[in-house]
Amino acid sequence: MSASTVDPADPVFRLHLGGKMAVTSTVPLTSREDLSLAYTPGVARVCEAIAADPALADDYTWVSHTVAVVTDGSAVLGLGNIGPRAALPVMEGKAVLFKQFAGVDAVPICLDTQDVDEIVATVTALAPSFGGINLEDISAPRCFEVERRLDEALAIPVFHDDQHGTAIVVLAALRNAAALLNRKLGDLRVAVSGAGAAGVAVTKMLVAGGVNPDQVVVCDSKGIIGRHRDGLTGTKAELAETTNAEGRQGDITEALRGADVLVGVSGGQIPEAAIAGMAPGGIVFALANPTPEVDPGVAARHVAVVATGRSDYPNQINNVLAFPGVFRGALDARATRITDGMKVAAADAIAGVVAESLTADAIVPSPLDPRVAPAVAAAVAEAARRDGVTRA
Repeated sequence: MSASTVDPADPVFRLHLGGKMAVTSTVPLTSREDLSLAYTPGVARVCEAIAADPALADDYTWVSHTVAVVTDGSAVLGLGNIGPRAALPVMEGKAVLFKQFAGVDAVPICLDTQDVDEIVATVTALAPSFGGINLEDISAPRCFEVERRLDEALAIPVFHDDQHGTAIVVLAALRNAAALLNRKLGDLRVAVSGAGAAGVAVTKMLVAGGVNPDQVVVCDSKGIIGRHRDGLTGTKAELAETTNAEGRQGDITEALRGADVLVGVSGGQIPEAAIAGMAPGGIVFALANPTPEVDPGVAARHVAVVATGRSDYPNQINNVLAFPGVFRGALDARATRITDGMKVAAADAIAGVVAESLTADAIVPSPLDPRVAPAVAAAVAEAARRDGVTRA
């Protein structure tokens, strides 16, 4: 976008003028005594204590409530590879959501590199300043390698929200949709449209939450993923081995034939005829933004429950239901990593907020529901302790 396309009267640009966040002090600085306590000479005593016992940084610095929001600008919202500078408004937005919904301080870190080794080295070097790392808008398949290597290298939580935040909320929504329709997760036939970061994570999360992997079929741009496909590597090769037990072949229409659930995380358009081929009483999560894979009104002609990623339709599958509480709980428990058990606990907590008041138009809480983040944080902290991933 050129400067000539910026409209100063546009409320979006007015809101963003000067950025959306700032750093403020939590201590008084009004006297010489204040200065001597907050900075030299008093601060030296705290530094010496941490040098002798690094764990004291949790108590005497901001790391116990602060995360880095890290991107390389390669997969920003629906805008694609727009680079680190253009990604900064999104990372600022993520940071203010952390603060608003869970009281977590977050710092945007936009890296001017898309090399896996450089990203891992840079974030590892920055890690002592933070209690957790939220990876954001890094394209697949590099995002899988970046997260895996950082998770192995660091003793703090590392969480790629585009993968796991989406997956957690999808599992929560599917739990409640199934409950509303008196169905069991283990009996559902599920088609996932999209095998990028979100599609892979959603598939793994649904299986961790109780969906039978034999009943899952995943599609990418070339069609159904299975053992019949040559040349698959990495996560797609893993999906070929662990899903599609019937050996289905073909496109998304074949994947949806008789399916109970569609989870769309691809951006590709799905014809109405394919939705009509689903089993009666189906569930459609068409999550591409801004244009869902199938129009919600069209989907509603054929299925019982419809969700999207948009705020102007019912049942918004929004990551903000997950990531603030996940990090709040992980930080509160002083977790060293985020386990599958913690993610499932987060999904259960989100589902539980509205479990007693389910309707076809309300299978997940509103993103603004103040009950969500505390419930998720408590469940995640408990799961971290149960999974044995907390620092003593």
